[in-house]
Amino acid sequence: MRIAQIAPLIESVPPKFYGGTERVVSYLTEELVAQGHDVTLFASGDSETAANLIPCCKQSLRSNPAVRDPIPYYMMMLDKVRKMASSFDVLHFHIDQFHLPIFRTIAHKTLTTLHGRQDLPDLQQLYQAFPEMSVVSISNAQRDPIPFANFAGTVYHGLPRNLHRPTFEPRGGYLAFLGRISPEKRLDRAIEIARAVGFPLKIAAKVDAVDVEYFEDRIKPLLQGDDVQFIGEISDRDKGKFLGEASALLFPIDWPEPFGMVMIEAMACGTPVLAFDRGSVREVIDEGITGFIVDDAESGIAAVPRLLSLDRSRVRRQFDERFTSTSMAKAYVALYARAFATSHVVLRNEEVNGSIEALIN
Repeated sequence: MRIAQIAPLIESVPPKFYGGTERVVSYLTEELVAQGHDVTLFASGDSETAANLIPCCKQSLRSNPAVRDPIPYYMMMLDKVRKMASSFDVLHFHIDQFHLPIFRTIAHKTLTTLHGRQDLPDLQQLYQAFPEMSVVSISNAQRDPIPFANFAGTVYHGLPRNLHRPTFEPRGGYLAFLGRISPEKRLDRAIEIARAVGFPLKIAAKVDAVDVEYFEDRIKPLLQGDDVQFIGEISDRDKGKFLGEASALLFPIDWPEPFGMVMIEAMACGTPVLAFDRGSVREVIDEGITGFIVDDAESGIAAVPRLLSLDRSRVRRQFDERFTSTSMAKAYVALYARAFATSHVVLRNEEVNGSIEALIN
């Protein structure tokens, strides 16, 4: 099957450091190539892939200090994709909604994975305006605010099976927080829980420009003391050791998390997860097997002893069964096949209608 993957341009594919969507696109693209599909990746020029790369800007936009406005780069990318659209059986978009008006006339051969939160009021009007465009959710919880959207299915994210080696006997003696520092990620809760149970907390996270004030005002004062260590952004190469040596991952979110890649990254390392009951958490965490789900800091503190007693080999087995990139790619291929079949029906109908019109005229 000839498949186009259209990635965000903010980070390279895969990203050098933080970048959830670009990382998922990379895992999916490489697995599709490994399964024998003809894949073309539209992404930044500093991306690395076994697929056919169509560079849509010289380097990732976040790494280019000259970039002030990302929209012109997306417009140029979409123009490239539209010109080449006939070369593909399926066009798979990962760029939110930029492409909807441009590709609605060939909606039958497109899929759009929704990677972000969908509870923003403006989005409801958007999906109602483009009902032809098939979308894919990354959790069932993500669908709740927009049940009327044209959902083709739900596909959970996956990681390459051998990306992280599990650590069944961690020696770090710390709790971990990994991701992004922002109000909805609630690092303050993680610090509260770690201090209450007497464990050091290591924080591997980035601070976006929009969250600098929050970090300076609300988080930085909490970092005083030897029991909390702020590491900053880490790469994929460092994640395995960081998560694997941790006794547990703290995921104390306060927003409708669409999926939460860090949870399955921890599971791949055999590390159990303490997560707050928001968004997709109940779909990702198997209660009492890969972690525990709590409602507040108090119940999180109480759950830590049970969390640390979980069987780390069983945590890893659940990852192998549910969240590999092989499973993810197979699920998407099934959706591609459906779109491909629909596309051929549409083409045949257009040919028939064209023939009838010719006879009438």
